[in-house]
Amino acid sequence: MSCKAGIVLAIDKPVGWTSFQVVNKIKWHIKRTFGLKKFKIGHAGTLDPLASGLLLVCVGGATKQIEQLQSGRKDYSGTMVIGATTPCFDLEQAVDRYYPTGQITTELIENVRQQFVGQIEQFPPMFSAVKVDGKRAYVSAREGEKAELASKKVEIESFEITAYRPSRNAAGDIPAVAGDNPKVITDRELYRNPQGCVPEWLPQIDFKIRCGKGTYIRSIARDFGEALGSGAFLSALRRERIGEYSITEAISLDAIEEIITPSNEEYRNLLTLA
Repeated sequence: MSCKAGIVLAIDKPVGWTSFQVVNKIKWHIKRTFGLKKFKIGHAGTLDPLASGLLLVCVGGATKQIEQLQSGRKDYSGTMVIGATTPCFDLEQAVDRYYPTGQITTELIENVRQQFVGQIEQFPPMFSAVKVDGKRAYVSAREGEKAELASKKVEIESFEITAYRPSRNAAGDIPAVAGDNPKVITDRELYRNPQGCVPEWLPQIDFKIRCGKGTYIRSIARDFGEALGSGAFLSALRRERIGEYSITEAISLDAIEEIITPSNEEYRNLLTLA
């Protein structure tokens, strides 16, 4: 969407890219293509590296809209694996513990789902961008430090279970976990090669959520597993909407060089940023 001396770019972020990397790629493309040396650019809401979907990148005067855009309702779809946990609540690290799943029924899942609609209290994941004493929580976590994260209230407008795939492990056996000390690797290695994998024999739940600002879907997965009397982690997440912006309008990251050009009338006002 164009605005005075700027634009909001709806980007379909692929899995394996950080939000910062996406912004940086667009920044350098605009610099080269439009002959600009300096301009403002930022995104309206971080999307985890192992998640995909809608990322709003604000350029020029549109950066003034960032706070407003961040406050918009967000729609997500995703999958959680039941019966196991990871330290980061997703696939950034391997499973650290398994739990029983024999007690889980569709009725229990529905009862628990209802507990997660409305205003709820949640703790951000240790592996998150929340700042504690001026330091990002994920930096502390990867350095082996434990930061004290405060809980906060978030708003869940709707929470729908779209599919449930029961356990294939009829005996309900809990396997051993190999290795207590996961390998420490760089961000670049991590995001291209996640450490975790999905134990496909465990139950999986597909869901859709509409929520307010500041909601951590990874924390919902963790808390949902606990409420089931088991464990859970997020294995897939896609952001489909932020306020009035939909993923159906988003540009593929691979296509920005072909689409965002001076000859494309929609982006011609980027020439006025200098």
